[in-house]
Amino acid sequence: MPADQLTDTQDIPRLLGSYGGYGDGPLVICLGGMHGNEPAGIFAAQRALQILHSAQPPFRGEFVALAGNRAALARGRRYIEQDLNRLWSAERLAALQTDTQCNARGPEDEEQRELLAAIEATLARQRGPVIFLDLHTTSAPGVPFTVIGDTLLNRHLALSIPAPLILGLEEYLDGTTLNYMNDRGYLAVGFEGGQNEASSAIDNHEVAIWLTLVTAGCLRREDVPQLSALRETVACQASQLPRVFEVRDRHVIGAGDQFVMEPGYRNFQVVERGQLLAHDRHGEIRARENGYMLMPLYQSQGTDGFFLVREVKPFWLHLAAGMRRLRLEAVLPWLPGIRRHPEQPETLIVNAKIARWFVIELFHLLGFRRQRSDGENLIVSRRPHDAFSLAEW
Repeated sequence: MPADQLTDTQDIPRLLGSYGGYGDGPLVICLGGMHGNEPAGIFAAQRALQILHSAQPPFRGEFVALAGNRAALARGRRYIEQDLNRLWSAERLAALQTDTQCNARGPEDEEQRELLAAIEATLARQRGPVIFLDLHTTSAPGVPFTVIGDTLLNRHLALSIPAPLILGLEEYLDGTTLNYMNDRGYLAVGFEGGQNEASSAIDNHEVAIWLTLVTAGCLRREDVPQLSALRETVACQASQLPRVFEVRDRHVIGAGDQFVMEPGYRNFQVVERGQLLAHDRHGEIRARENGYMLMPLYQSQGTDGFFLVREVKPFWLHLAAGMRRLRLEAVLPWLPGIRRHPEQPETLIVNAKIARWFVIELFHLLGFRRQRSDGENLIVSRRPHDAFSLAEW
Protein backbone atom coordinates (compact mmCIF):
# COMPACT_ATOMS: atom_id res chain seq x y z
CA MET A 1 0.00 0.00 0.00
CA PRO A 2 1.41 3.45 -0.88
CA ALA A 3 2.67 5.44 2.06
CA ASP A 4 0.28 8.33 1.39
CA GLN A 5 -2.69 6.01 1.97
CA LEU A 6 -1.49 5.10 5.45
CA THR A 7 -2.31 8.31 7.28
CA ASP A 8 -5.31 7.59 9.53
CA THR A 9 -4.45 7.51 13.23
CA GLN A 10 -8.05 7.38 14.42
CA ASP A 11 -9.37 4.17 16.02
CA ILE A 12 -6.08 2.26 15.71
CA PRO A 13 -6.49 -1.14 17.38
CA ARG A 14 -4.07 -2.28 20.07
CA LEU A 15 -3.33 -5.46 18.11
CA LEU A 16 -2.40 -4.35 14.61
CA GLY A 17 -2.16 -7.96 13.46
CA SER A 18 -0.05 -11.09 13.49
CA TYR A 19 1.37 -13.68 11.13
CA GLY A 20 2.65 -17.20 11.68
CA GLY A 21 2.40 -18.83 15.06
CA TYR A 22 1.86 -22.36 13.78
CA GLY A 23 5.06 -23.91 15.09
CA ASP A 24 8.22 -23.37 17.09
CA GLY A 25 10.44 -20.42 16.32
CA PRO A 26 11.21 -16.83 17.31
CA LEU A 27 8.51 -14.49 18.53
CA VAL A 28 9.03 -11.01 17.06
CA ILE A 29 7.00 -8.27 18.77
CA CYS A 30 6.89 -4.99 16.87
CA LEU A 31 5.66 -1.88 18.69
CA GLY A 32 4.79 1.37 16.93
CA GLY A 33 3.28 4.64 18.10
CA MET A 34 4.56 4.74 21.69
CA HIS A 35 4.54 8.48 21.05
CA GLY A 36 1.37 9.75 19.44
CA ASN A 37 3.13 12.05 16.99
CA GLU A 38 5.22 9.12 15.68
CA PRO A 39 2.77 6.92 13.71
CA ALA A 40 5.19 5.80 10.95
CA GLY A 41 6.00 2.52 12.72
CA ILE A 42 2.32 1.61 12.85
CA PHE A 43 1.86 2.26 9.15
CA ALA A 44 4.96 0.23 8.31
CA ALA A 45 3.77 -2.71 10.41
CA GLN A 46 0.36 -2.58 8.73
CA ARG A 47 2.04 -2.62 5.35
CA ALA A 48 4.27 -5.56 6.25
CA LEU A 49 1.30 -7.53 7.58
CA GLN A 50 -0.66 -6.88 4.41
CA ILE A 51 2.20 -8.22 2.31
CA LEU A 52 2.64 -11.28 4.53
CA HIS A 53 -1.03 -12.21 4.46
CA SER A 54 -1.21 -11.65 0.72
CA ALA A 55 1.96 -13.57 -0.23
CA GLN A 56 1.68 -16.26 2.51
CA PRO A 57 5.44 -17.04 2.64
CA PRO A 58 6.72 -19.89 4.84
CA PHE A 59 7.27 -18.50 8.32
CA ARG A 60 9.09 -19.83 11.37
CA GLY A 61 7.71 -18.52 14.65
CA GLU A 62 5.31 -15.59 14.95
CA PHE A 63 5.24 -11.87 14.13
CA VAL A 64 2.96 -9.67 16.24
CA ALA A 65 2.49 -5.92 15.82
CA LEU A 66 1.09 -3.72 18.59
CA ALA A 67 0.13 -0.05 18.85
CA GLY A 68 1.42 2.06 21.74
CA ASN A 69 -0.28 5.23 22.98
CA ARG A 70 -3.59 5.04 21.10
CA ALA A 71 -5.08 8.05 22.89
CA ALA A 72 -2.13 10.25 21.92
CA LEU A 73 -2.12 8.85 18.37
CA ALA A 74 -5.72 9.95 17.94
CA ARG A 75 -4.69 13.49 18.89
CA GLY A 76 -1.34 13.53 17.11
CA ARG A 77 0.48 14.43 20.33
CA ARG A 78 3.58 12.86 21.87
CA TYR A 79 1.52 12.09 24.98
CA ILE A 80 -1.54 13.33 26.85
CA GLU A 81 -0.37 13.66 30.46
CA GLN A 82 2.75 11.49 30.79
CA ASP A 83 5.35 10.14 28.39
CA LEU A 84 4.28 6.50 28.01
CA ASN A 85 7.84 5.55 27.07
CA ARG A 86 9.23 6.63 30.45
CA LEU A 87 6.83 4.70 32.71
CA TRP A 88 8.04 1.09 32.52
CA SER A 89 9.60 0.66 35.95
CA ALA A 90 9.07 -2.53 37.93
CA GLU A 91 7.41 -0.63 40.77
CA ARG A 92 4.91 1.13 38.54
CA LEU A 93 4.03 -2.01 36.61
CA ALA A 94 3.39 -3.89 39.84
CA ALA A 95 1.04 -1.13 40.95
CA LEU A 96 -0.81 -1.18 37.63
CA GLN A 97 -1.35 -4.92 37.85
CA THR A 98 -2.53 -4.96 41.46
CA ASP A 99 -4.50 -1.71 41.70
CA THR A 100 -6.94 -1.32 38.83
CA GLN A 101 -9.29 1.13 40.50
CA CYS A 102 -7.56 3.78 42.59
CA ASN A 103 -4.15 4.87 41.38
CA ALA A 104 -4.21 4.44 37.62
CA ARG A 105 -6.90 6.56 36.02
CA GLY A 106 -4.97 8.93 33.74
CA PRO A 107 -4.86 8.40 29.96
CA GLU A 108 -1.36 6.94 29.96
CA ASP A 109 -2.19 4.73 32.94
CA GLU A 110 -4.97 3.05 31.01
CA GLU A 111 -2.85 2.86 27.86
CA GLN A 112 -0.02 1.20 29.76
CA ARG A 113 -2.27 -1.31 31.48
CA GLU A 114 -3.82 -2.35 28.16
CA LEU A 115 -0.47 -2.50 26.37
CA LEU A 116 1.10 -4.51 29.18
CA ALA A 117 -1.79 -7.00 29.00
CA ALA A 118 -1.31 -7.30 25.23
CA ILE A 119 2.43 -7.89 25.62
CA GLU A 120 1.90 -10.53 28.31
CA ALA A 121 -0.74 -12.32 26.23
CA THR A 122 1.69 -12.37 23.30
CA LEU A 123 4.61 -13.61 25.42
CA ALA A 124 2.46 -16.44 26.74
CA ARG A 125 2.55 -17.93 23.23
CA GLN A 126 6.33 -17.89 22.81
CA ARG A 127 7.93 -21.12 21.57
CA GLY A 128 11.45 -19.81 21.12
CA PRO A 129 13.54 -16.66 21.58
CA VAL A 130 11.74 -13.32 21.84
CA ILE A 131 12.79 -10.26 19.84
CA PHE A 132 11.34 -6.84 20.55
CA LEU A 133 11.45 -4.16 17.83
CA ASP A 134 10.46 -0.67 18.98
CA LEU A 135 9.80 1.81 16.14
CA HIS A 136 10.15 5.58 16.61
CA THR A 137 10.81 8.81 14.71
CA THR A 138 12.38 12.13 15.70
CA SER A 139 11.33 15.78 15.48
CA ALA A 140 14.47 16.62 13.50
CA PRO A 141 15.39 15.40 10.01
CA GLY A 142 18.36 13.19 9.34
CA VAL A 143 19.65 9.66 8.95
CA PRO A 144 17.74 6.79 10.65
CA PHE A 145 19.54 4.86 13.39
CA THR A 146 19.24 1.95 15.81
CA VAL A 147 19.36 2.02 19.61
CA ILE A 148 20.12 -0.90 21.93
CA GLY A 149 21.05 -1.91 25.42
CA ASP A 150 24.68 -2.91 24.90
CA THR A 151 24.65 -6.70 24.77
CA LEU A 152 26.33 -8.84 22.12
CA LEU A 153 23.03 -10.31 20.96
CA ASN A 154 21.46 -6.87 20.61
CA ARG A 155 24.50 -5.71 18.64
CA HIS A 156 24.19 -8.69 16.28
CA LEU A 157 20.53 -7.95 15.58
CA ALA A 158 20.92 -4.17 15.29
CA LEU A 159 23.89 -4.40 12.91
CA SER A 160 21.73 -6.35 10.46
CA ILE A 161 20.00 -3.03 9.79
CA PRO A 162 22.32 -0.80 7.70
CA ALA A 163 21.97 2.30 9.86
CA PRO A 164 24.22 3.84 12.52
CA LEU A 165 24.07 2.07 15.87
CA ILE A 166 23.91 4.13 19.06
CA LEU A 167 25.34 2.63 22.26
CA GLY A 168 24.54 3.99 25.69
CA LEU A 169 21.37 5.96 24.88
CA GLU A 170 18.98 3.69 26.75
CA GLU A 171 21.23 3.87 29.80
CA TYR A 172 20.47 7.60 29.96
CA LEU A 173 16.70 7.04 29.81
CA ASP A 174 14.68 5.40 32.56
CA GLY A 175 11.41 3.56 32.11
CA THR A 176 11.51 2.81 28.40
CA THR A 177 9.85 -0.25 26.89
CA LEU A 178 13.18 -1.14 25.30
CA ASN A 179 14.89 -1.35 28.69
CA TYR A 180 11.90 -3.15 30.18
CA MET A 181 11.94 -5.91 27.58
CA ASN A 182 15.74 -6.14 27.60
CA ASP A 183 15.83 -6.44 31.39
CA ARG A 184 13.43 -9.37 31.13
CA GLY A 185 16.05 -11.19 29.07
CA TYR A 186 14.70 -10.60 25.57
CA LEU A 187 16.55 -9.19 22.58
CA ALA A 188 15.45 -5.60 22.07
CA VAL A 189 16.25 -3.06 19.34
CA GLY A 190 14.89 0.44 18.88
CA PHE A 191 14.80 1.91 15.40
CA GLU A 192 14.45 5.64 14.73
CA GLY A 193 13.20 5.79 11.16
CA GLY A 194 13.55 9.49 10.34
CA GLN A 195 11.54 12.66 10.89
CA ASN A 196 8.04 12.41 12.36
CA GLU A 197 6.19 13.75 9.33
CA ALA A 198 8.34 12.22 6.57
CA SER A 199 6.76 9.48 4.45
CA SER A 200 10.27 8.03 4.02
CA ALA A 201 10.16 7.08 7.72
CA ILE A 202 7.45 4.53 6.88
CA ASP A 203 9.67 3.01 4.20
CA ASN A 204 12.66 2.92 6.57
CA HIS A 205 10.60 1.20 9.25
CA GLU A 206 9.37 -1.39 6.79
CA VAL A 207 12.98 -2.23 5.91
CA ALA A 208 13.80 -2.61 9.62
CA ILE A 209 10.87 -5.02 10.05
CA TRP A 210 11.87 -7.22 7.09
CA LEU A 211 15.53 -7.34 8.09
CA THR A 212 14.64 -8.21 11.68
CA LEU A 213 12.39 -11.06 10.53
CA VAL A 214 15.10 -12.39 8.22
CA THR A 215 17.88 -12.08 10.80
CA ALA A 216 15.70 -13.78 13.41
CA GLY A 217 15.20 -16.72 11.07
CA CYS A 218 11.45 -16.19 10.68
CA LEU A 219 11.67 -15.56 6.94
CA ARG A 220 14.06 -16.65 4.23
CA ARG A 221 15.75 -13.75 2.47
CA GLU A 222 14.42 -14.90 -0.91
CA ASP A 223 10.84 -14.72 0.40
CA VAL A 224 11.01 -10.95 0.88
CA PRO A 225 10.49 -9.27 -2.52
CA GLN A 226 13.29 -6.87 -3.47
CA LEU A 227 14.91 -7.09 -0.04
CA SER A 228 18.33 -6.03 -1.36
CA ALA A 229 16.85 -2.93 -3.00
CA LEU A 230 14.88 -2.07 0.13
CA ARG A 231 17.97 -2.49 2.27
CA GLU A 232 19.90 -0.16 -0.01
CA THR A 233 17.33 2.62 0.54
CA VAL A 234 18.40 2.75 4.18
CA ALA A 235 22.09 1.98 3.64
CA CYS A 236 22.65 4.83 1.19
CA GLN A 237 21.37 7.39 3.70
CA ALA A 238 24.18 6.55 6.10
CA SER A 239 26.93 5.71 3.66
CA GLN A 240 29.14 8.62 4.76
CA LEU A 241 28.76 8.07 8.50
CA PRO A 242 30.59 5.86 11.00
CA ARG A 243 28.81 2.60 11.77
CA VAL A 244 28.68 2.86 15.58
CA PHE A 245 28.43 5.77 18.03
CA GLU A 246 28.16 6.14 21.78
CA VAL A 247 26.37 8.82 23.78
CA ARG A 248 28.63 11.40 25.39
CA ASP A 249 26.20 14.05 26.63
CA ARG A 250 22.49 14.55 27.23
CA HIS A 251 20.79 17.87 27.86
CA VAL A 252 17.87 17.39 30.22
CA ILE A 253 15.06 19.95 30.15
CA GLY A 254 13.68 20.91 33.54
CA ALA A 255 10.23 22.28 34.30
CA GLY A 256 10.01 25.92 33.26
CA ASP A 257 13.38 25.93 31.47
CA GLN A 258 11.88 27.53 28.33
CA PHE A 259 14.22 25.47 26.17
CA VAL A 260 14.53 26.51 22.51
CA MET A 261 16.78 24.58 20.13
CA GLU A 262 18.71 26.62 17.58
CA PRO A 263 17.11 26.05 14.15
CA GLY A 264 18.52 23.85 11.43
CA TYR A 265 20.18 21.00 13.33
CA ARG A 266 19.89 17.47 11.95
CA ASN A 267 20.64 14.03 13.33
CA PHE A 268 24.39 13.31 12.98
CA GLN A 269 25.31 16.87 12.12
CA VAL A 270 28.90 17.56 13.20
CA VAL A 271 29.22 20.04 16.07
CA GLU A 272 32.29 21.57 17.66
CA ARG A 273 33.06 22.31 21.27
CA GLY A 274 31.63 25.70 22.23
CA GLN A 275 29.15 25.77 19.35
CA LEU A 276 25.80 27.38 20.19
CA LEU A 277 23.11 24.69 20.30
CA ALA A 278 20.15 26.15 22.17
CA HIS A 279 18.87 28.72 24.67
CA ASP A 280 16.82 28.49 27.85
CA ARG A 281 15.93 30.84 30.68
CA HIS A 282 19.47 30.48 32.03
CA GLY A 283 21.08 31.65 28.79
CA GLU A 284 23.08 30.03 26.00
CA ILE A 285 23.67 26.27 25.79
CA ARG A 286 26.86 25.32 23.99
CA ALA A 287 28.46 22.00 23.05
CA ARG A 288 30.75 20.64 25.77
CA GLU A 289 32.92 18.77 23.28
CA ASN A 290 33.26 17.89 19.60
CA GLY A 291 30.81 15.29 18.36
CA TYR A 292 27.66 14.61 16.41
CA MET A 293 24.20 15.98 17.14
CA LEU A 294 21.47 13.47 17.93
CA MET A 295 17.74 14.09 18.36
CA PRO A 296 17.63 17.89 18.70
CA LEU A 297 14.20 18.76 20.09
CA TYR A 298 11.89 20.62 17.72
CA GLN A 299 8.55 19.90 19.40
CA SER A 300 6.78 21.28 22.44
CA GLN A 301 6.71 18.04 24.47
CA GLY A 302 9.78 16.19 25.68
CA THR A 303 12.42 16.34 28.42
CA ASP A 304 15.54 15.70 26.30
CA GLY A 305 16.84 18.77 24.51
CA PHE A 306 19.51 16.91 22.54
CA PHE A 307 22.21 14.28 22.79
CA LEU A 308 25.81 14.45 21.62
CA VAL A 309 27.48 11.27 20.37
CA ARG A 310 30.92 10.29 19.15
CA GLU A 311 32.25 7.54 16.89
CA VAL A 312 33.26 4.16 18.30
CA LYS A 313 36.09 2.64 16.27
CA PRO A 314 35.69 -0.98 15.09
CA PHE A 315 38.77 -1.99 17.12
CA TRP A 316 36.95 -1.25 20.39
CA LEU A 317 33.87 -3.18 19.28
CA HIS A 318 35.95 -6.26 18.48
CA LEU A 319 37.91 -5.89 21.72
CA ALA A 320 34.72 -5.60 23.75
CA ALA A 321 33.21 -8.68 22.11
CA GLY A 322 36.34 -10.72 22.80
CA MET A 323 36.57 -9.58 26.41
CA ARG A 324 32.94 -10.46 27.08
CA ARG A 325 33.23 -13.90 25.50
CA LEU A 326 36.23 -14.57 27.71
CA ARG A 327 34.20 -13.47 30.77
CA LEU A 328 36.89 -10.98 31.75
CA GLU A 329 34.41 -9.10 33.92
CA ALA A 330 35.39 -11.63 36.57
CA VAL A 331 38.67 -9.75 37.12
CA LEU A 332 37.04 -6.37 37.85
CA PRO A 333 36.49 -6.99 41.60
CA TRP A 334 40.24 -7.61 41.88
CA LEU A 335 41.00 -4.03 40.84
CA PRO A 336 41.53 -1.38 43.55
CA GLY A 337 38.31 0.29 44.69
CA ILE A 338 35.92 -2.17 42.98
CA ARG A 339 33.73 -4.78 44.67
CA ARG A 340 30.68 -6.78 43.77
CA HIS A 341 27.25 -5.76 44.99
CA PRO A 342 26.30 -8.22 47.78
CA GLU A 343 22.82 -8.87 46.34
CA GLN A 344 23.14 -8.17 42.61
CA PRO A 345 25.75 -10.35 40.85
CA GLU A 346 25.88 -8.18 37.70
CA THR A 347 26.41 -4.95 39.66
CA LEU A 348 29.67 -3.45 40.90
CA ILE A 349 30.32 -0.84 43.57
CA VAL A 350 33.16 1.49 42.63
CA ASN A 351 34.94 3.87 44.97
CA ALA A 352 35.36 6.86 42.67
CA LYS A 353 38.28 8.19 44.70
CA ILE A 354 40.29 5.03 44.14
CA ALA A 355 39.17 3.81 40.70
CA ARG A 356 40.07 6.59 38.30
CA TRP A 357 38.10 7.83 35.31
CA PHE A 358 39.68 5.43 32.79
CA VAL A 359 37.99 2.52 34.59
CA ILE A 360 34.66 3.77 33.17
CA GLU A 361 35.92 2.96 29.68
CA LEU A 362 36.80 -0.53 30.88
CA PHE A 363 33.30 -0.94 32.30
CA HIS A 364 31.82 0.03 28.93
CA LEU A 365 33.93 -2.56 27.13
CA LEU A 366 32.52 -5.24 29.41
CA GLY A 367 28.91 -4.05 29.08
CA PHE A 368 28.59 -2.14 32.37
CA ARG A 369 26.88 0.96 31.01
CA ARG A 370 24.22 1.63 33.60
CA GLN A 371 25.58 4.02 36.19
CA ARG A 372 24.31 5.88 39.22
CA SER A 373 26.00 7.72 42.06
CA ASP A 374 25.67 6.70 45.70
CA GLY A 375 27.70 9.10 47.80
CA GLU A 376 31.36 8.65 46.96
CA ASN A 377 30.57 5.37 45.18
CA LEU A 378 29.57 4.74 41.59
CA ILE A 379 27.16 1.85 41.03
CA VAL A 380 27.55 0.19 37.63
CA SER A 381 25.62 -2.74 36.22
CA ARG A 382 25.04 -4.74 33.09
CA ARG A 383 22.35 -7.13 31.88
CA PRO A 384 23.04 -10.71 32.99
CA HIS A 385 22.11 -12.27 29.64
CA ASP A 386 24.99 -10.41 27.96
CA ALA A 387 26.96 -13.54 28.80
CA PHE A 388 24.95 -15.56 26.29
CA SER A 389 26.71 -16.44 23.06
CA LEU A 390 25.22 -16.24 19.59
CA ALA A 391 25.48 -20.02 19.37
CA GLU A 392 23.42 -20.39 22.57
CA TRP A 393 20.77 -18.07 21.13
